[in-house]
Amino acid sequence: MILSKSCEYAIRATVYVAFKSQKSEKAGIIEVAKAIGSPMHFTGKILQTLVRNKILSSAKGPNGGFYLENGQSLFLIDIVRSVDGNGLFTACVLGLEKCSATEPCPMHEQVKPIRDLLLAEFSKQSVNDLVQDFEKTKYFLK
Repeated sequence: MILSKSCEYAIRATVYVAFKSQKSEKAGIIEVAKAIGSPMHFTGKILQTLVRNKILSSAKGPNGGFYLENGQSLFLIDIVRSVDGNGLFTACVLGLEKCSATEPCPMHEQVKPIRDLLLAEFSKQSVNDLVQDFEKTKYFLK
């Protein structure tokens, strides 16, 4: 597991909400939880985190729900950083505090290219790209 469970669900929820938003629809917590296969209470907390970190927007009331305003300028890296922080791309794989290029751990040279590749991929993949892939191939989110 590379990402936390919260982050995995956050990405899936954002893709689903973006998919609904492209059809000018909002999605409620129950609908999102069912669509991504996440427990409703957990989904609610994740959606609140995404709203608090300005990844998603929400509206209250009878026509309320969660929506995405601009998926073209939102990238996977934004979601990962808002939920898990930057540790995936910077932390030592052995958990050492002082691991760096100048003071490397025994795994630093092997892991750094992989982390850099993940950072590059997450930085270039927009949420809208994932929604288009979802519509084309109907891959699943749960």
